[in-house]
Amino acid sequence: MTARYPLLPALATGALVVLGGGCLAAAALLPQTTDAAAPAPSAQPTTTAPGPTAAPETVGASSISDLPDPPWLARTSDQTDIPQHILAAYAGAALSVEQSEPSCGLGWNTLAAIGLVESEHGTLGGAAIGTDGVARPGIVGVPLDGGEVEEVPDSDGGRLDGDTVWDRAVGPMQFIPSTWEHYSVDGNGDGEADVHQIDDAALAAAHYLCDSADDLRDPSGWIAAVAAYNSSSDYNNRVAETAEAYAAAG
Repeated sequence: MTARYPLLPALATGALVVLGGGCLAAAALLPQTTDAAAPAPSAQPTTTAPGPTAAPETVGASSISDLPDPPWLARTSDQTDIPQHILAAYAGAALSVEQSEPSCGLGWNTLAAIGLVESEHGTLGGAAIGTDGVARPGIVGVPLDGGEVEEVPDSDGGRLDGDTVWDRAVGPMQFIPSTWEHYSVDGNGDGEADVHQIDDAALAAAHYLCDSADDLRDPSGWIAAVAAYNSSSDYNNRVAETAEAYAAAG
């Protein structure tokens, strides 16, 4: 079954939303679209995309990348042009939250779509994700200085993003420091939560999305979760179209 995702008209709100608990969304934020430029909303329902299955012997694996079924990974990587070790992180993160938060309904293809839109799967600005899952050089977004993006003053003394004036989005899934502090997790079992490591970042993003909505299989839930990353309608539509394409391929 191919997943379908709602497309939104332009929103009147800013490009960043504040969630309960005061956590700000992680995103390389985009300028607002206008009503004239926005696609018409879609009436299609949201469903969870067909995903990989975890082989019984790997369910207890220390790295989420060990969870997806290897034949599925090979086939879907070839069909989507997502490198296997990066796809394994997206799919493994979705499988992990399927076990820990079964009511969430997060599909691997939504994580993959966000990864493409946010950082081109960790290749933005000439970076590359190595076999250890780390993006080098580290991906750091523009200062959130209130120009074409939301104004977010420095929250961590520049420890994560190197900026002591403004916060910036960091890593292949583009977390701002305050969100990473709340959601950082060790996804590859090396004992460290590294915002530049794709397993860690993908699993943190999965938990963040699941916390942002009750059920991502419901259209309103999926919209709310993606809006927590970035409330721009252009962003929603890009993620929706990409997630649907990945679901059809995988």
